[in-house]
Amino acid sequence: MKNEIHFRRLERMYLEAPINGIFNPRIKISSKRAEIEMKIKESFFHGAGALHGCIYFKMMDDAGFFASNSVVHDYLVLTLSFTTYFIRPVKSGIIRSVGRVVAISRTQIISEAYLVDHRGKEIGKGSGIFVKSRILLADLPGYKDYT
Repeated sequence: MKNEIHFRRLERMYLEAPINGIFNPRIKISSKRAEIEMKIKESFFHGAGALHGCIYFKMMDDAGFFASNSVVHDYLVLTLSFTTYFIRPVKSGIIRSVGRVVAISRTQIISEAYLVDHRGKEIGKGSGIFVKSRILLADLPGYKDYT
């Protein structure tokens, strides 16, 4: 039960972040895993008429981040680095990113993520290193206000 409450608090914290008012994503967090979905809008396109790379990064970093924070119950984690690989462009539909923890050390959590289009075809991959911050989760809006 403690884990489930932690996961729901993280989900609420994510959805209440001001930036997500622009993207309107959905998120599901479980142990060492996070899955995020978002509908593509034309306003997310670059000049050549396809999804801008910043969206690829955001989706995969967010999935890796929340997969990592699923194993840390007291502090917010921070992205130390995230490498993004763009595989193919996408112009419509719903995209889904999945992040999963692949390694945990005393000071770092390593997560991998991938991004697929509405047909399940891979459009991006990435991996990140996440570290525990000094920011208490209990002090953050959304997380602390969950009932």
